[in-house]
Amino acid sequence: MTNLQPLENGHLNASQKDNYWQDGYLFPMQVISEEEAATLRHELETLEANWLDADLPRPLNTYKRLNANCTISLAARIASDPRVLNVVEGILGPDILLWGAELFIKEPHTSAYVSMHQDLTYWGMGEIDGLVTAWIALSPATIASGCMEFVAGSHKNPILPHQDTHGDNNLLSRGQEIKVEVAPEDRVSVELQPGQMSLHHGLTIHGSGPNTSDDRRIAIAMRFLRPDMAQMGGAKDYAMLVRGEDRFGNFHHYDGAASDFSADSLAMFETIRDAQNAILMKGSDQKASYD
Repeated sequence: MTNLQPLENGHLNASQKDNYWQDGYLFPMQVISEEEAATLRHELETLEANWLDADLPRPLNTYKRLNANCTISLAARIASDPRVLNVVEGILGPDILLWGAELFIKEPHTSAYVSMHQDLTYWGMGEIDGLVTAWIALSPATIASGCMEFVAGSHKNPILPHQDTHGDNNLLSRGQEIKVEVAPEDRVSVELQPGQMSLHHGLTIHGSGPNTSDDRRIAIAMRFLRPDMAQMGGAKDYAMLVRGEDRFGNFHHYDGAASDFSADSLAMFETIRDAQNAILMKGSDQKASYD
């Protein structure tokens, strides 16, 4: 288990920022207490129980996996939490957009996995430094439960060739996988306890194995952007302004969910989904895995 990264009044210090840019990742930071993480997990699992068989336009899993902050108040609150943003600010600066949040869950004793990939491969923004993923565990993320694995320094590569596998158990939208063999000794296991957070660069090679443990592996992944980033080719896209100002106007703004699955948020979800799926699934003749 990696030692905790001590925060200075909730912020990263200069050495931690340097380590992030050197390795392409940083972990673990305790941003919320283990007790609060347990409360958030309970809230999420209550929502799952209450809404699983509700008459939603799409399966509940779709709303958890794609822009959960748009329709689920829990996700919007966590992604806007000053404790999270204080850490992210050390990487992106004072102006921060949220491109989307995802409730990422692996059930116990299941074969679901995430193939080794670079996030920015299909996100339409090119090889940028102005995007960071913040990933918070709401249950233990261990090797047994299928924690993430990072490849140190891999963010210094360009976007590498990927192939779409559309594997039945692959949790990625296209089952995307780099066409490069990653040796076991090059993988760093990102074990996190509830309430702990990791950061990783959009070009860092990473993936995760199946959950062989007796507990669910529950996390929220949040993709934060500097406002000067943009979709290449002028494609229409959406983001939440969560801190500071947006002086560039490259993304259409929307509000995070104040309640769960309101009519307005469901309508906005469809608008965002259509725009982002056109980017994420470009060149693929299959549907995204979360559909």
